[in-house]
Amino acid sequence: MVENDWNSQLYDQQHAFIFQYGRGVLELLKPQPGETIVDLGCGTGHLTKAIAEAGAHAIGLDASLNMIAQAQATYPQIEFHQADARNFTVATPVDAVFSNAMLHWVSEAESVAESISKALKPGGRFVAEFGGKGNCAETLTTLRTALRELSGHEIENDWYFVSIGEYSPLLERHGLLVRRAELFDRPTKLDGGEQGLRNWIEMFCGRMFQQVKDNVKEQAIVRTEQQLRSEFFREDSWYINYRRLRVVALKETLP
Repeated sequence: MVENDWNSQLYDQQHAFIFQYGRGVLELLKPQPGETIVDLGCGTGHLTKAIAEAGAHAIGLDASLNMIAQAQATYPQIEFHQADARNFTVATPVDAVFSNAMLHWVSEAESVAESISKALKPGGRFVAEFGGKGNCAETLTTLRTALRELSGHEIENDWYFVSIGEYSPLLERHGLLVRRAELFDRPTKLDGGEQGLRNWIEMFCGRMFQQVKDNVKEQAIVRTEQQLRSEFFREDSWYINYRRLRVVALKETLP
């Protein structure tokens, strides 16, 4: 997560579906007036604003300075800070930690869970959705294969896409009792028409291109588009097979 230099304007313009779908996770959070809630990986702050509109004191945290700067400019009345999910802290324990479409960027999940647990009051809740096991598998496998064939190098997969069985015990090791967990498919239409898949790759797969030349990157994207078109391009739009893991956990209280 720390390594990404996010293009916050491209994120809002071409990938608004990410925070739009996140409103469904807010229904699980059920923010209440007077609560203090951390939005971990807040991006450009749209869901943080929705939490604040429910009457809660919302605190938006994100590792990207670009995201935080845009969030603060758009919603100057809300508290935003740059912070790393692996070691963030809060001045006073909070009622809830909320996270949408971020935790799959951080492979050091034990450190994240420990930080979340420390931030919560006893009985406080952790509500999150992120990419689960098999997320975008067809797209990522095709792109990785193209890069390997064109560059001769194996491109590592450093996303954290896990199953319920992998993630629930991790949370419970850190005193977060899982009350609900769901892994589900959500095929998603991409914005941008013909450019939709390319835009998605440019936005979210930058780490895969760090050690390849620009011409190899371009060839890999074109090859990926060609191989996926028959199945994932229809009615002038690209689609991608998102698979999401949604979790609700409570911080255990001492007996």
